[in-house]
Amino acid sequence: MNILGIDPGTASLGYGVVQRTGQRLRAIDYGVISTPSDQTLPERLEAIYLALTDLFELHNPALVAVERLFFTKNVQTAFAVGQARGVVLLAAALRGLDVREATPSEVKVATAGHGSAGKEQVGRMVQAILGMSEMPTPDDAADALAIAICIAHRERMVSRIPTGALDRSALKPAVQEVTSYEKAVREALRREHMETDARARSARDDKSQTAL
Repeated sequence: MNILGIDPGTASLGYGVVQRTGQRLRAIDYGVISTPSDQTLPERLEAIYLALTDLFELHNPALVAVERLFFTKNVQTAFAVGQARGVVLLAAALRGLDVREATPSEVKVATAGHGSAGKEQVGRMVQAILGMSEMPTPDDAADALAIAICIAHRERMVSRIPTGALDRSALKPAVQEVTSYEKAVREALRREHMETDARARSARDDKSQTAL
């Protein structure tokens, strides 16, 4: 199943296609749809729509994952995101595609383990989870892949919920399966903590040397 993640914006719209095969996730395609600053807003929105339809044709996604609009102090940014989101939702609806949404905080938790993760940390975690040889760039594309990962994981968790069991007390306790996604997240977090500890020790050593 292919999931197309979208990080909306009118000047720059990030996209990332993630394929889920059982427990495995891998990146199929990612990049940015950029519109020239000398274009009018309607022209920019049309360009985004046409580019999205091309992506739909190319990758035939089962789901479109898009960042949910959230409160921001920058009104101009909120308008730009909202306008681009509208085009994404329209293009998906005309194609008959299901749309899933996630807030930036939910995406960070799903990829980096906590909602305050910075863009670089999210990018490194996306690289680890998808088994990529290098960190995806630019940030808009990495964010789009992260959104797709978040929705792929959420959909898989929903599909694992048992149904049709009337006498649950008669069921054997389910064995908690550690997925490849969870393994990748844990390993990336372990490396992140080791690097942080190493930097902290190096800083303490430098401080001690300076004091001497």
